[in-house]
Amino acid sequence: MNQIAKVCLIGDFAVGKTSLIRRFTESRFSESYLSTIGIRVSRKTLQILDPSLQTLTLLIWDTAGSEPFTNVVRSYYRGARGAALVCDTTRTETVTSLVQYAREFHDVNPDVPLVIMANKIDLRGARAVPNEQILEIAHLLDAPLFFTSARMGEGVEEAFQRLGQLIVEKERVV
Repeated sequence: MNQIAKVCLIGDFAVGKTSLIRRFTESRFSESYLSTIGIRVSRKTLQILDPSLQTLTLLIWDTAGSEPFTNVVRSYYRGARGAALVCDTTRTETVTSLVQYAREFHDVNPDVPLVIMANKIDLRGARAVPNEQILEIAHLLDAPLFFTSARMGEGVEEAFQRLGQLIVEKERVV
């Protein structure tokens, strides 16, 4: 049986949301930066290790980032069954904004699963955020944390796979 689940990637401008989606859905990375304008939806089917479900197709919604919480953003979040909160390990302010993004998302979709993707771990020399700071936010939000690199692919598949599993587990309990 195949289910379809809308998921949102949420985070500040230029944290790598589009690059993470491209790495996950197309197995590629581009050095050229193109800012997302409006909304882009990508799709990928996961194999979930669950006896009641064989596949889950994720419809991954990507937006520009840093938008004020408006009716437009509310409509973007509406109907999502999961979200990945994305921060950039080279910019501290992108980590501290994750709590606000989680609150706004859960205002629209209470109790929907989240994962955190701490991106750009390949930029070791530019690292500005200690792991402990990100771990503290992940604990506060009760969200699994994945250190990712869209460039190298590290942690990307695992983060989306875990989000898919959380969606299936959450809906099985309800």
